[in-house]
Amino acid sequence: MIFRQVAAFLLASILCCWAFPAQAFDYAPPVSFSNAELTGQDFSGQTLRQAEFSNANMQLTNFANADLRGVAFSGSVLTGANLHGTDLTNALIDQANLTNADLSDAILEQAVLLRSIFNGTNITGADFSYAILDGSQIRELCQRASGVNSRTGVATRDSLSCR
Repeated sequence: MIFRQVAAFLLASILCCWAFPAQAFDYAPPVSFSNAELTGQDFSGQTLRQAEFSNANMQLTNFANADLRGVAFSGSVLTGANLHGTDLTNALIDQANLTNADLSDAILEQAVLLRSIFNGTNITGADFSYAILDGSQIRELCQRASGVNSRTGVATRDSLSCR
């Protein structure tokens, strides 16, 4: 009896995978750009959900309006990068250098941004709702927080809990 149940389960699993390939679920396997030299590349408007960019050099790279939900930018250099209008929900952006980057109108909901550098970063209209930041980062970002995100309707100052 147990053998029949296990066999039926395995057969159903195989048929399900055959009948419903990954494309049917709008799922693409994550792409890895870890440790890559991507200076000046253009990823604007692309869907790169859960892509891995850890320890990559992405100076002056264009990600404008890209879907970057769940990406990993851990330890990466994003100086001067264009991240305007990107969706970085659930992204891992820890220990990244975002000096002079453009995060205007970006969505960073539930992103992990610990120990990242934001010197001169444009955060106008960025939504940091439920993001994880160091206290010193929040104080620094609150000094220049302004605007309202065009898609979420959340004010940058409110998303950072600025006083």
